[in-house]
Amino acid sequence: KWLVSFMKMRNNVTEFILLGLTQDPEKQKIVFFIFLVFYTATVLGNLLIVVTIKTSSTLGSPMYFFLSYLSIADSCFSTTTAPKLILDNLSHKNTISFDECMTQIFAFHFFGCMEILVLVLMAYDRYVAICKPLHYSVIMNRRVCGILILLAWVGSFLHSIAQIILIFNVPFCGPNVIDNFFCDVQPLLRLGCMDTHVLNLLVVSNSGVICSVGFVLLMISYTIILYSLKNHSAEGKWKALSTCSSHIIVVIIFFGPCIFIYTRPQTSFPLDKLVSVFYTIITPFLNPLIYTLRNAEVKNSMKKLWNKNVPSHHK
Repeated sequence: KWLVSFMKMRNNVTEFILLGLTQDPEKQKIVFFIFLVFYTATVLGNLLIVVTIKTSSTLGSPMYFFLSYLSIADSCFSTTTAPKLILDNLSHKNTISFDECMTQIFAFHFFGCMEILVLVLMAYDRYVAICKPLHYSVIMNRRVCGILILLAWVGSFLHSIAQIILIFNVPFCGPNVIDNFFCDVQPLLRLGCMDTHVLNLLVVSNSGVICSVGFVLLMISYTIILYSLKNHSAEGKWKALSTCSSHIIVVIIFFGPCIFIYTRPQTSFPLDKLVSVFYTIITPFLNPLIYTLRNAEVKNSMKKLWNKNVPSHHK
């Protein structure tokens, strides 16, 4: 609170105007409907995965432990932007207060970083399972998995705090129009009444490096995994390929847009909004589909959960 109060003393801006995806009232109705469907499906899909994993006795491995946290991160990550976008297109109110903007930036980067770190942990889990199967239960025991998730939470918190500190160094003295549908660090830097070139480099070295290093680590780990499959049986190869291919699809559709946004200089392109929609709303929606449609164990557990909770005359 004292940081926000200090920031308010340094500028005259109390709220920002979000231009959103469109200013056309008719198109806003379409945007409202489309993203309401996407957001509802995202939350319900990820919630179903979490409930299935927590209630199933067959999904107790570390892979599904990490998958449940990925689903939580997906739901929260989408919630940081989608509800505001949906309500703005319904009410035609496109303003956001300074405090709400700072909260959105913190939550957006916290859960975004959490998703990246969980994906890295899932890749590490698959590496140990496939490349060191005899030591898997020792290396990836429940205590180790809990510590890794805790470190992911702490790392995400530190990343988000760093983003907020960067913004608190920028005075806002007039311009308050953000050409996007949510608050983020780079659009706000363009509104600052100072030279923000150095701060933008810090953003690239923070968010950009996290995205790029995470992507490189994931690609290296999956390359090693795929290379090691040559020593496995045909059935083992197919099972490992099925699991890893799901992860690789998620990595590509999430990291591609992130790298595009956060690893370049302080410039904006007309494509930015579309790219932002893809990794903030579309990707969290696709993750449940990818992990359930391509995973027989999850699908079977969901069927058991359905059969257990739905009376036979309702089926």
